[in-house]
Amino acid sequence: AHSSVAVVVLVMSLASHNMVAPHVAFALVLGANLGTAINPMIEGVTGDDPAARRLPLGNLLTRVLGVLAGLLLLPFLQPWMSDLARDPARAVANFHTLFNAVIALAFLPLLTPYAALLTRWLPKRADPNDPSRPQYLDEWAHDVPAVALGNAAREALRMADMLQTLLLYARAGFKRDNRHRMVQARQLDSALDKLENAITTYLATLDQENMTREDIQRLDDILAFTSNIGHAGDIAHHGLLSHVAKLRKQGWTFSPEQRASLDDTLGQLIANQRTAAALFVNDDLRQARSLAGEKARFRTIETQAADTHLQKIKSGEVDAAEVGALYLDILRDMKGINSHLVGAAAYPLLARHGELLPSRLREAGN
Repeated sequence: AHSSVAVVVLVMSLASHNMVAPHVAFALVLGANLGTAINPMIEGVTGDDPAARRLPLGNLLTRVLGVLAGLLLLPFLQPWMSDLARDPARAVANFHTLFNAVIALAFLPLLTPYAALLTRWLPKRADPNDPSRPQYLDEWAHDVPAVALGNAAREALRMADMLQTLLLYARAGFKRDNRHRMVQARQLDSALDKLENAITTYLATLDQENMTREDIQRLDDILAFTSNIGHAGDIAHHGLLSHVAKLRKQGWTFSPEQRASLDDTLGQLIANQRTAAALFVNDDLRQARSLAGEKARFRTIETQAADTHLQKIKSGEVDAAEVGALYLDILRDMKGINSHLVGAAAYPLLARHGELLPSRLREAGN
């Protein structure tokens, strides 16, 4: 029941001693192949997700069809297999090999529709606790653009909450060892990517011909928000949290001044994330100006840190070069996240009110 090979070897032994006739031996081989497909269905599947039964059920059904065909053809196959190998044990082994080879060749061209059929029979159970599962993208709201846009906005705010959690993980990581959070961080990063795709697809299927100009503007704002939050999440996971892991792995420590600066800067970044989420909802022009001004603050922090790092190297503090370079990378990642927060919520609002210049470059001749 657990190993077709073990049963086939036993049948080979019985056949070689003439204890079973050839046609009986071949029938036992068919039974052994069927039996090994039954056990995974009974004991090999854990949990209540029907999708976990797709593979064992698919294997069982192919075996059932193969055994039925083998039994029907057995009167014709038995003389041929016996002529192919005079040794009864060898004939049993050949039949076992031939059966599995024919099953594989017969079903290989049918795998795609067969997999689709099994997926329909056994759909994946939705995990209500899965953060990547959209909660507000109601397909029935497509006919009412205002409602659909509201649903997408609520889903986008979930992305903002996930980004905040990643930033909190990073802030805690610079204070203490929190490697146990890396699994949750990886799940949140994956959830951000999936939600961004889900929101984009949801909005792309809306009929823009039935939308007002304000609806289309809101759609563009939601797309900008989700895209920037998704990119910020990538930086938080692959940048900040990777730097945390490297810091622990190398056994490096920052100076007290660097630790205090990192904590303050991350605290401000988290505050900016909350401002961006609030601004996405309330369209406060004063808040938008304030959030846009944060770009200059983070740029100044990075510039000052780079100057300090350079001065340390010039003064001969070579040992601090690697730690200082990592510190600068962290600040650059935080500046990048902050830029995405500004692009997510502040710039769209400022652009609508005509408060953004087309370029920061000075016009020629001035």
